[in-house]
Amino acid sequence: MDFYIIVEKARKTGKIEKGTNEVTKAIELGTAKLVLYAKDVEPKEIILHLPMLCKEKNIPCHEVDSKQKLGIAAGISVNASAIAVIDAGSAKEDLAKIKTSE
Repeated sequence: MDFYIIVEKARKTGKIEKGTNEVTKAIELGTAKLVLYAKDVEPKEIILHLPMLCKEKNIPCHEVDSKQKLGIAAGISVNASAIAVIDAGSAKEDLAKIKTSE
């Protein structure tokens, strides 16, 4: 599953939140449909709470390999430690596949 493509589709046709603080808010409000966080974030404490929060709220949460690629997929010129898909837009089918594969 290419999570970067899902982020790109959701950014173009739906809605995403970027950054750990915004993603955390989206999880707590229950608006996040998918949460992605980068493996290469330093210090790790920045994103350690995300998988636990997602598990509590029953939101799919996955680690991706690069904060740089995550930033590019989100359409920003800086690295992104975490992204939340709020409205999948044209990535709805991809999102459904993630939920069924868990």
